[in-house]
Amino acid sequence: MWVKLCCLLLYFLALFVLARVFEAVAWYESGFLATQLVDPVALSFRKLRTILECRGLGHSGLPEKKDVRELVEKSGDLMEGELYSALKEEEASESVSSTNFSGEMHFYELVEDTKDGIWLVQVVANDRSPLVGKVHWEKMVKKVSRFGIRTGTFNCSSDPRYCRRRGWLKSTLIMSVPQTSTSKGKVMLKEYSGRKIEVEHIFKWITAHAASRIKTIYNSEHLKEEWNKSDQYRVKIYLFANLDQPPAFFSALSVKFTGRVEFIFVNVENWDNKSYMAEIGIYRTPSYILRTPEGIYRYGNNTGEFISLRAMDSFLRSLQPEVNDLFVLSLVLVNLMAWMDLFITQGATIKRFVVLISTLGTYNSLLIISWLPVLGFLQLPYLDSFYEYSLKLFRYSNTTTLASWVRADWMFYSSHPALFLSTYLGHGLLIDYFEKKRRRNNNADEVNANNLEWLSSLWDWYTSYLFHPIASFQHFPFDSDWDEEPDLFLERLAFPDLWLHPLIPTDYIKNLPMWRFKCLGVHSDEETFQDSESDSDSENKEVFSSEKDVSEDDELNTFHRRGEGEPRCGAETCSCANKYCHHEPYERKARSYGSYSTAGDMEPDWSAWPSEMLHCTECVVCLENFANGCLLVGLPCGHVFHQNCIVMWLAGGRHCCPVCRWASYKKKQPYTHPQPLSSDTPS
Repeated sequence: MWVKLCCLLLYFLALFVLARVFEAVAWYESGFLATQLVDPVALSFRKLRTILECRGLGHSGLPEKKDVRELVEKSGDLMEGELYSALKEEEASESVSSTNFSGEMHFYELVEDTKDGIWLVQVVANDRSPLVGKVHWEKMVKKVSRFGIRTGTFNCSSDPRYCRRRGWLKSTLIMSVPQTSTSKGKVMLKEYSGRKIEVEHIFKWITAHAASRIKTIYNSEHLKEEWNKSDQYRVKIYLFANLDQPPAFFSALSVKFTGRVEFIFVNVENWDNKSYMAEIGIYRTPSYILRTPEGIYRYGNNTGEFISLRAMDSFLRSLQPEVNDLFVLSLVLVNLMAWMDLFITQGATIKRFVVLISTLGTYNSLLIISWLPVLGFLQLPYLDSFYEYSLKLFRYSNTTTLASWVRADWMFYSSHPALFLSTYLGHGLLIDYFEKKRRRNNNADEVNANNLEWLSSLWDWYTSYLFHPIASFQHFPFDSDWDEEPDLFLERLAFPDLWLHPLIPTDYIKNLPMWRFKCLGVHSDEETFQDSESDSDSENKEVFSSEKDVSEDDELNTFHRRGEGEPRCGAETCSCANKYCHHEPYERKARSYGSYSTAGDMEPDWSAWPSEMLHCTECVVCLENFANGCLLVGLPCGHVFHQNCIVMWLAGGRHCCPVCRWASYKKKQPYTHPQPLSSDTPS
């Protein structure tokens, strides 16, 4: 996870640097920056009208360019970035969708139960034509959608009873606006009563009702009283302007941030005494002033702070976020981090997508589970101070210049999704290249595996879990014996009780301790024979330490080949021990189950044995003594056997010790051999 997090941070850093490069290129080609102010006098009538429409100011009664320019100046400073965004938005010919309500419940869920938005609904009565024609309705939908106003059509033929109860006997327009200034308050429905069915008149009716929710100040005494008042709102935004009513984007934001931010419109049109404005630091109009407990912030002085709905919405969300905003942000970041697995994972394409789906499910599940206690803690009353301190930290950090750059980059990349996706794909391909180059030296088979090979190994792994319960928590290999021995599947079908037997992989056999049995004082034929076998023994050890991707049967065959060419272990060839055990004291019997016999025989060289192995001279599988130079294998319980004997025993499915029945794949506390007393010498 930390690797994916580092890759995501590198991607964000690359986006930040790329945005600065784009700004430098734009400045080099055009000679201006996005934060540079634009003189409205130099703009055409069409551009001025576009700016007014984006800000939500009516201009139908202003035929002269001079009047339109003055209205633009009264609503706020114009920057190059805002002009560019407005022109691009006008050129975009995207059709805005409108909701068709199916009945009363659908209308109630979307309109009456929505407390933080404005709805414009056209009601079509039975056997009547709509109040607004199709062409004008499409223009209306496109115009109001810029300010977050949602639209819909309710046809009374789908639910005539509800229309009669509401009194909608003729086609009309319905506007839904929150009635109170508290979050999740009541919603009131207003019906359009104008005579002129035109887009501009309907838009004026909408903006007038939305602006009525904003507190308006008309004199300096009222301003002084409001400025010094302390109430429930910790964040207030003031608009000082010489306008009849606030712009539509300002009114729409007041509905969107109901209960979080208070919007106040200060109309300075007929003010004679502006001394109090100078006292609080307002020297020019129009001005957008944000007042917080930490101080005063002038909106529009930093990068990306345009006089538009989208820019101010991003600014206010960063200062006064909701829990839902933080959840959506964390959801986006977690999914971006999870998608990095598509490029970090190496191997077959299907393997990449399987790992990606698994990562997406895991990360999203953990995110939702981790958010549940957070939501519970936020409901506790004694955490209000913690909540206030968190918001204070947000306000301090998001009023910095760096935060304004981040918001500007967010608006830029969100308005150009193709650029965002292409940069993410390019970053992922770079990660894939370096990861493939790093892993090629370690495991070339994993990098070069194709889809069929990986699917085959995945099926083997799936069948091993499907047909057998898990025996332990150790890692199970993907290799299976179904391909080599298909009769095993039919055998298990014939004996249902065998399905309950756990499937134990046999790759642990190659990790069991192995050594040669030696006797003290033997230097003749055995030593010569041992030297002649040294080369083959070293080759067998290399085969024994082969890669993990070798199949299960190949491992067993390799293990069997190690025993080939070894001397036969029998009583007639053993010169240091016979078939019978020496009877030692009781303490020594508890530690060994076979010992050298008489004093006349050669003594085994116990120093060559692993410390955790029990001393013995006989294999209980074949009931023959150990010959000098033969290969021995010890189990975790400490018992020792011939290499060929115990491999055949374990490969047959009996994964336990032939003596004590301890599991051959589980570790056991090693034995510590006691020091023999002087009286314990062999007789």
